[in-house]
Amino acid sequence: METDWRPTASIETLRERARLLAVVRAFFAARDVLEVETPVLGHGGSSDVHLASLSTQAATPAGRERLWLQTSPEFHMKRLLAAGSGPIFQLARSFRDGEVGRRHNIEFTMLEWYRPGMPLPALIEETSALVGDVLGRDPGPLRRCRYRELFRDILSIDPFTTALSEIRSLASERGGLEMDDASRDDCLDLLMSLAIEPTLGHEGIDVVVDYPASQAALARRHQDSEDGEWVASRFELYLSGMELANGYDELTDAAEQRQRFTEDNASRRALGLPEVDVDERLLAALEAGMPKGSGVALGLDRLIQLALGKASVAEVMAFATPRC
Repeated sequence: METDWRPTASIETLRERARLLAVVRAFFAARDVLEVETPVLGHGGSSDVHLASLSTQAATPAGRERLWLQTSPEFHMKRLLAAGSGPIFQLARSFRDGEVGRRHNIEFTMLEWYRPGMPLPALIEETSALVGDVLGRDPGPLRRCRYRELFRDILSIDPFTTALSEIRSLASERGGLEMDDASRDDCLDLLMSLAIEPTLGHEGIDVVVDYPASQAALARRHQDSEDGEWVASRFELYLSGMELANGYDELTDAAEQRQRFTEDNASRRALGLPEVDVDERLLAALEAGMPKGSGVALGLDRLIQLALGKASVAEVMAFATPRC
């Protein structure tokens, strides 16, 4: 117990972390992307059923209010975009309840940036360049992989058209869990994490595109050229079997965003999860007119972990949970 006061990262590692933070800032300075700071507390939280937001009661001019610790700086940064900020980035303290492990911590650093007018393929290239700069080496070739093709190649199923009963059976077999009542997305997420993600990013950077439309979150949707199936206009970037970044062709339609928040909270109720307050100021910003463009969130602690050859994110954080 008497050693619990010590940091989880060595002082030498923290010096290296500081150097890599400077690399990140230089990357964006060279591209004339403005660094911003936004609150870690907000009036709304993430309604995503796969994320657990933390909240607190605070005394404000409006009285006692529930405020949410942000799972990412996305909502506030989009309000800046709507106000005319132009391209912006942030090294943001973010919070997700219950996420502690080799690749997770309840409090962590999210590198998030937005590029008005930039199409998603160009953002993929920029994200890969940033990863290479932080690693200090060429990470290898960039490969784009369609979500459904990965499932076909590795698991011999089509995630969009294979019967749910077959997908549940495969998820139960691979995960060792009872999945008879699980949703398609829950089964696909399990299969992705257990069977597909470990194979990605071992010969360079793998970028997965065209996720199911149901997994669009705050991204636009488009139709798959293969058969017209609606898919999410987003990507996830993998290196060494680890997901590092999640990028969107950003949704700018306020009415559709409100509908998605409503659907998320309905799903939360059905699963017995607490509802999350909707960020009305974000919706007002979208209504006022957020410029079209793309944005990406990157788990900076994970990238630093890879760059420094460490076994866990705790080894690159000064005081990881539970030593905080």
